[in-house]
Amino acid sequence: MKRLNGMDAMLLYSETPNLHTHTLKVAIVDATDYPDGFDFELFRHTLLRRLHRLDPLRYRLVDIPWRLHHPMWLENCDVDLDYHLRRIRVPGPGGRRELDGVIGDIATTPLDRGRPLWEFYFAEGMAGHRFAIIGKLHHALADGVASANLLARVMDLPGAVQDERDNETTCVPPSKGELLRTAGRDHAQQLAALPRVVTDAVSGVRRLRQRSRERGTHPDLARMLHAPPTFINHVVSPVRTFATATLSLAQVKETGKSLQITVNDVVMASAAGALRQLLFRYDGCADRPLVASVPASTGRSPHRISGNELGGMAVSLPTHISDPLERVKLTATSTAIAKENNELFGPELYGRLITYLPPVAAPPAFRWLARRSAQNRLFNLPVSNVAGPREPGQFAGAPVSEIYSAGPLIAGCGVNITVWSYVDQLNISVIADDRTLGDTHEMTDAMVCAFREIRSAAGFSDALG
Repeated sequence: MKRLNGMDAMLLYSETPNLHTHTLKVAIVDATDYPDGFDFELFRHTLLRRLHRLDPLRYRLVDIPWRLHHPMWLENCDVDLDYHLRRIRVPGPGGRRELDGVIGDIATTPLDRGRPLWEFYFAEGMAGHRFAIIGKLHHALADGVASANLLARVMDLPGAVQDERDNETTCVPPSKGELLRTAGRDHAQQLAALPRVVTDAVSGVRRLRQRSRERGTHPDLARMLHAPPTFINHVVSPVRTFATATLSLAQVKETGKSLQITVNDVVMASAAGALRQLLFRYDGCADRPLVASVPASTGRSPHRISGNELGGMAVSLPTHISDPLERVKLTATSTAIAKENNELFGPELYGRLITYLPPVAAPPAFRWLARRSAQNRLFNLPVSNVAGPREPGQFAGAPVSEIYSAGPLIAGCGVNITVWSYVDQLNISVIADDRTLGDTHEMTDAMVCAFREIRSAAGFSDALG
């Protein structure tokens, strides 16, 4: 067994009937040249033979009696593949939009906590001899970095040895006494660590305040804790919609190099431009900067395949700026400030503080917030950018042509933008509820349009790849 860390536990506690905290991983597989075709039974057999390498898929949640501590993972448990593997059909003509509709339906239903917290869907019926593998994985199991590493173990990456074999389960449910004794020991360790955590938090806040005074005010950057009300921010419904788009990673890098900014700055500036378009469409104006919540990984080991090792940054998005180059400049400034603030506070300190979240009080508090939060004062929406595999992968010998990822919606925020790079692609995913946008592809289309605008302003006249 192993204890969920504070961030893992928070992602469980914050799940409510209208806020599902699972993530999505979507791999498009091209079976054009696959001998005798690629069917569901081959998919099932391949995953079964690799299951012993996918540790988080064999975790089962164990609650502590009377919620005296965060839950634990019971490891190496039996998995009922007849339940966890699903077969689904994409309606004709089997293109991107039809697949996106299926993914939105899958995202709408929460995971069953009485079972290992994942489901895989084999989506047939796509055009061009393709199919999709859609993974629904609870965020408590893995963050973006861990998910990317886990994906590498599912795929046939160059040089990787799959070591396929049958899986042997060894888990034995613990007794109530064992759970309580373990909880007591862990609480003693937490109490011993608390004075240092408090000292570090006070020091971090002091450093932030001092640096903020040194920087002074910037009229075009959003004030922290003052995210403005927008069409995005309301009580989120339980229904999910999904949309995707793809950019050329080479063009994104080329544009960033020309403007002397990072790929992440290009992503954030494109998000700002897209949101500006939609603010005019839905709110009639875009007169203030928005605030994005951007996760920052604190554990980048290529061997980590479970858990959440995350901090968070608040990034000002200059949606009120019409000139694309000025918008890029302000975005780069705000991301630099956010990164500096994260370092000054302590990248791992947020996770250490979350460890002390009370298991008894947290779930009802999050349920209350989910029902009443029409506006999140901290930020307007989450935006994340994760580096996926650099080398093309395969699944059971069939090439994986695209990979998409999507994070969950949070209280008061009806949209989540997740960007996941794969080989030469920058793949954009947007998940939303059914109240925010008339068509979720409005957001992905606007992201592509905003990048085109930035690239044109940087002096490039070629068509997007």
